[in-house]
Amino acid sequence: MKYTESTTLFDCAGDTLLGILARPEMPAATGVLVIVGGPQYRVGSHRQFLLLSRALAAAGFAVLRFDYRGMGDSAGHARNFESVSADISSAISEFQIQVPDIKRVVLWGLCDGASAALLYCHETQDPRVTGLCLLNPWVRSEASLAQTHIKHYYARRLKEKAFWVKLLSGKVALRALSGLLRNIQLAITGLNKATTNAQPFQTRMAKAWQTFKGDILLVLSEDDYTAKEFLEYVNADPAWNGWLNHPRLQKCSAAGADHTFSTAAWRKVVEDQVIAWSKLST
Repeated sequence: MKYTESTTLFDCAGDTLLGILARPEMPAATGVLVIVGGPQYRVGSHRQFLLLSRALAAAGFAVLRFDYRGMGDSAGHARNFESVSADISSAISEFQIQVPDIKRVVLWGLCDGASAALLYCHETQDPRVTGLCLLNPWVRSEASLAQTHIKHYYARRLKEKAFWVKLLSGKVALRALSGLLRNIQLAITGLNKATTNAQPFQTRMAKAWQTFKGDILLVLSEDDYTAKEFLEYVNADPAWNGWLNHPRLQKCSAAGADHTFSTAAWRKVVEDQVIAWSKLST
């Protein structure tokens, strides 16, 4: 389907944000809002957000990708993924003004963009959002990173004969051993450590996931520590108990893909999955 691309400027708490709108000739009732992971802007790594936007528009879905306040060409002070709900809300409003045919909005996010989408739903329960497309969501803490390294790196190294030969011959650096010991300590004690934050962002993400009534597409890269860390975390944290039982969840794995889906083949996998899922979600 033919589509056009145009620039739009809109307000968020007194600051001007910039977005790029891809509008098909006959847009579907579901539109896709691309939430960037930071720190980056609306084009994305390897031009992923731009290329995804065009692929979705060609399939009939209007897409808006935009810069948060303080990023790219948007005004204001920079902020992290826990503080962009106002930006997302303003972008949805502008999206529906520019494309009145849109009745439902899907939030698409990679890494902490996926986390920001869940945090937005937790904070607002915005009825305009009927779908979440989440790629390699960010749930990192010291403990979760240590557990991931132990399971997916050190466990493999400890099975290698070459590692033990180097260890016994003194060729394994003391720094490497101290790193292993530190990760073991963090993995054992980290999740039980008291925290001054009564509701960490991972818990707020879990609450949004558990209560979200729309469709969820979860895409995890096979060769990505952030994706592995997500699985380790949600399978261990009580707040995420039963997360796989969400009644409208579709979970996909991108074979061999890295964190940012850096090849054309991996980007095509994401595009095809999102388009097929979006059609089912309309």
